[in-house]
Amino acid sequence: MIPIVDTHQHLWDLTRFRLPWNKAGSPLARNFLMVDYLNATAGLNIIKAIYMEVDVEPEQQTAEAQYILDICQRGKGPTVAAVISGRPASDGFRKYLDQFKGNRYIRGVRQVLHNPEVPAGYCLNADFIKGIRLLGERGMSFDICVRPGELTDAAKLVAACPDTRFILDHCGNANVQATDHAQWKRDMATVASHKNVVGKVSGIVVSAKRGAWTEADLAPLVNHTLDVFGPDRVMFGGDWPVCTMTATYKQWVEALKNIVHHRTEQEQRKLFHDNAMQFYGLA
Repeated sequence: MIPIVDTHQHLWDLTRFRLPWNKAGSPLARNFLMVDYLNATAGLNIIKAIYMEVDVEPEQQTAEAQYILDICQRGKGPTVAAVISGRPASDGFRKYLDQFKGNRYIRGVRQVLHNPEVPAGYCLNADFIKGIRLLGERGMSFDICVRPGELTDAAKLVAACPDTRFILDHCGNANVQATDHAQWKRDMATVASHKNVVGKVSGIVVSAKRGAWTEADLAPLVNHTLDVFGPDRVMFGGDWPVCTMTATYKQWVEALKNIVHHRTEQEQRKLFHDNAMQFYGLA
């Protein structure tokens, strides 16, 4: 069984943090802790995980970072590093990063850009680009999480920050149920043409029809992502517990394994393990 590095692990404790997007009554409106993650991933050979920020209230960003740093330091689960929340366009972004300078667990930053309050083109704001360039100077990456119609903006951001490493989350947030993916395919190829960005194969199962999807629904999006980025620039992400809106963690992993089974064992190992180990320096 190929060992798996999960580059997109969420955890949250709603007694400690406020997640404005996580509405009351949602299946996600409860705590999802390490013990739950371990239960969800049992038997799948998840050997390491990268925590991904969960879009807490901005004033709780530092507390969230400290929360996951404590988890990494205690070593009670597979979590060995973190991508923390941040606001690259803010005046205080440099000072915010300073408190984590030299911290071996903090590898990157993300700001979710597909929320309704974030306007199209926001990532091309001069102050935002300045903050992203600062990440490159600090040796930190940025996870791009945008609406699929804004992938061309993502490509422009990547081009404007050649010294920063990027990860495109969730296959560019393609909608599995869309009937026409032609524009998404073209835009993904444009993003992938920049060598300082890698593609994360994660999240897409969430847009599938609950209880009625098959791996054949996911395969065209997965395969296109793998083809345009190439075997050396793709990484697996579980997107748990968000994936549980439509699939268990095991169902998502098994579907993905079936989709890529025709690819060489080396390519499969790169997707599930090797590329993440190298990108995040986990060896």
